[in-house]
Amino acid sequence: PSPGTLCRTKPTDLVFIIDSSRSVRPHEFEKIKVFVSRVIEALDVGPNATRVGIINYASAVRSELSLQSPQSKAALLQAVRRIQPLSTGTMTGLAIQFAISRAFSAAEGGRGSAPNFKKVAIVVTDGRPQDGVQDVSARARAAGVEIFAIGVGRVDMGTLRQMASEPLDEHVDYVESYSVIEKLTHKFQEAFCVVSDLCATGDHDCEQVCVSTAGAYRCACRDGFSLNSDGKTCTACNGGLGSALDLMFLIDGSKSVRPENFELVKKFINQIVDSLEVSDKQAQVGLVQYSSSVRQEFPLGQFKNKKDIKAAVKKMSYMEKGTMTGQALKYLVDSSFSAINGARPGVPKVGIVFTDGRSQDYISDAAKKAKDSGFRMFAVGVGNAVEDELREIASEPVAEHYFYTADFRTISKIGKKLQMKICVEEDPCECKSIMKFQTKVEGLINSLQQ
Repeated sequence: PSPGTLCRTKPTDLVFIIDSSRSVRPHEFEKIKVFVSRVIEALDVGPNATRVGIINYASAVRSELSLQSPQSKAALLQAVRRIQPLSTGTMTGLAIQFAISRAFSAAEGGRGSAPNFKKVAIVVTDGRPQDGVQDVSARARAAGVEIFAIGVGRVDMGTLRQMASEPLDEHVDYVESYSVIEKLTHKFQEAFCVVSDLCATGDHDCEQVCVSTAGAYRCACRDGFSLNSDGKTCTACNGGLGSALDLMFLIDGSKSVRPENFELVKKFINQIVDSLEVSDKQAQVGLVQYSSSVRQEFPLGQFKNKKDIKAAVKKMSYMEKGTMTGQALKYLVDSSFSAINGARPGVPKVGIVFTDGRSQDYISDAAKKAKDSGFRMFAVGVGNAVEDELREIASEPVAEHYFYTADFRTISKIGKKLQMKICVEEDPCECKSIMKFQTKVEGLINSLQQ
């Protein structure tokens, strides 16, 4: 299995019941053998773990491998390779009966009487049985056998359902042809996995944080640390400035925004603030509102925690005049990001400009200056905002830094995600904090517009 996957299988008596009637061509039968081998390869086989038996059937039934035969992986795979098709009729019911009376019996090595052993049969067939399967399958299930039915090609779906255990959608599979039966390998590898939550069972070697996925895991680090290239250990971000970010909002308070929309904009700002880690060492947030003039609502670093920032945003009153976006951008460059106003040297600077209409003044020089100063500028436009202006404000690559939506209620349908590729390869710490901010903002913008 790939690194990070660890599959312990529950002790299981597993019997494959495979159809080699004459409709199954020799090259197709080879595909079934590959499928069976792949499933076996993923199991924990052994006398006290999972044991495998194989029944080959057509008009007659032949045991190819019993549960008590030597159970090393090599021996099992060897046995699979040796199987030859019988190429006669299709007596599926007879094969299932053979499984109950012989294959799973104690005489043949079945461990049915022991508690916590599962009994599982996987039936692979491509036709209609020439005998009944309903009663015999019900008897098998009553005897504790979990039956998976795999149908191929022109198989009769009704008989698959008669054979399979409940819930049917987990136990009945259909593939168009033998050439794609391998698609099911992964499903069966996972079906026999017990350890799905490897983090909980401690089967991992993550230094700080383990994140579970189905049958696998990956390592992560706590805030202020970044994951090393070995994918397991963590390094402290230097000076705790790991997730440092100076973020300024530039908000259009012109009269076209309208009071109820202005409230939506405040909500938008606060959801982004929620996604940040705010402190002297981490994110600082400042806010400027502009209309016919520019008003600093609060500078970077005035508020030291999210609660205070959010309260200040809620209290912000609405200016309700013109739209001097150029003047606001100039203020951002000259004042907001200056050390006097709380900006920290060497910390990434991000500006989010929000507008709903054409600027009444000239924006090009200030927009260019903001980008030339190394600020990462996002432009969010709503309603009558002008795309050319948004593009002019946005950092490169422009498509990832400007967003437009027709309606305030849908600030979230903003097409492209805010992908903040602020990452500096040399500093994974800085990179990580920005990426984290990035994905949170994307999520917000989407949820806002729901």
